[in-house]
Amino acid sequence: MKSFILSIVAAAAIALVPSTVTAQSGLPQPQPGEPAKSKPGILGKIGIDQRLNHHVPLDLPFVDENGKDVRLGDYFGKRPVLLALVYYECPMLCTQVLNGVTGALKAINFDVGKEFDIVAVSINPREGPGLASQKKEAYVQRYGRPQSAAGWHFLTGREENIQTLAAAVGFRYVYDEDIKQYAHGAGVELITPKGVIARYFYGIEYSPRDIRLGVIEASEERIGSPIDSVLLLCYHYDPATGKYGAAAIRLVRIGAVLTMAAFGTFLFVAIRRERATNRQAAATADRI
Repeated sequence: MKSFILSIVAAAAIALVPSTVTAQSGLPQPQPGEPAKSKPGILGKIGIDQRLNHHVPLDLPFVDENGKDVRLGDYFGKRPVLLALVYYECPMLCTQVLNGVTGALKAINFDVGKEFDIVAVSINPREGPGLASQKKEAYVQRYGRPQSAAGWHFLTGREENIQTLAAAVGFRYVYDEDIKQYAHGAGVELITPKGVIARYFYGIEYSPRDIRLGVIEASEERIGSPIDSVLLLCYHYDPATGKYGAAAIRLVRIGAVLTMAAFGTFLFVAIRRERATNRQAAATADRI
């Protein structure tokens, strides 16, 4: 018991040590004594600009996960669409975005393919239907509702069409030749059945309640209000250094403090109860 307590305290203490949080993304890290390379040009070019009430170009051609030629408009007209611009071989952030979306959708009673559709579009023109098919299979399984498979769509396409769609929804991204990865923000867009941008959801964790309300409003062609993109900053990943920003580090440390406080409270109560039980047992034994 004592060793278990010490291991928990040690783990929480490690989280409080002043340090930087480095992503497991394959980014080259500076050697000891070597200054980190800064790329302000790239950082200034990425982001997600809210273009509410703008139409997305529904005539754009893409290829679906089965290798079939499709138009973006094939997924509109009946119900809202939750659009995610990602790339399927992304080492970190895109996976977190799709995981966050799927986790939120599991918590609401709306079904993909019934009340709304999911459309993921790869921003990497070198990716093809094979990767898209693998991603679809993985996320339909993660969602846990196999009957919804027809509502999940993972697309790939030509660079000019990808860029046109990204510009229409305000998704600014850059390919970094040095590390062979895309620098981009974290977020998804909710689009009405007529192809009008209705809402933005930022970050890598999403409120099921907000998504449900957004789907209801978008299905009626109602447009939401601009929102603060604070979540994008809280989970901001700096491709220039391969590390998370100070906000994410603060969240980790706050979580560690809360964990230690909760454990300390539990330990205090448990010890008091144990002592009380021992005293009661001793008093009973004395009476006998």
